[in-house]
Amino acid sequence: MTPSPTSPSAQPDHATRVLIADDQEMVRTGFRLILDAQPDLDVIAEVADGAACVEAARRLRPDVCLVDVRMPKLDGLDVTRILAGPDATDPLRVVVVTTFDQDDYVYGALQGGACGFLLKDAGPGLLVEAVRAAARGDALVSPSVTVRLLERLGPHPDAATGPGTAAGAAGPLTDREMDVARLVARGRTNQEICQELYVSLGTVKTHLGSIQAKLGVRNRVEIAAWAWETGAVRAR
Repeated sequence: MTPSPTSPSAQPDHATRVLIADDQEMVRTGFRLILDAQPDLDVIAEVADGAACVEAARRLRPDVCLVDVRMPKLDGLDVTRILAGPDATDPLRVVVVTTFDQDDYVYGALQGGACGFLLKDAGPGLLVEAVRAAARGDALVSPSVTVRLLERLGPHPDAATGPGTAAGAAGPLTDREMDVARLVARGRTNQEICQELYVSLGTVKTHLGSIQAKLGVRNRVEIAAWAWETGAVRAR
């Protein structure tokens, strides 16, 4: 399907530009209606297969790519690796759309550089928040998707013996940083972490930056993966 750009004049200059990639026209239409209803979001294109997604993303440079896992030509995992993976010269922000029966696919997307996960039947509010989170360099780690996925990993066989230590880490995490990492792994948003730890939003962001630097990870999704793989957080 040929990308369908919207009129830039209809949206504010600061609007987050979104590319939707899904082989189901009904899903694309629904996502577009929800996102375009927000004054700060602008769907600039929608495509029906992975190859078209990569082409449109490279040409249009959207702020956020909303990518389905299962698509013709290139699936969402390949698209994510190409656009957001470690080999991408100028990586884009990709939010992967999935369903409960696609855990393995989502883990592959996480490894490939995805910065968020979303269920197709998630409410409009979660869809909007996932896109906004990705646009600001954050990630929406939904408990309904990511925690269930990462719990399957359990402690990695090569995990360090003590929490707060990981291969390649610049140093051990402090107790408070471990608290933040565990809550990220449980799918908490920054605001929820503020409420649970009784700290300010700025403090949470400072902790997250320190954690990323010490562990050598790129975003909160990788923090969550590290916490589950090393046994820093356990399945309930």
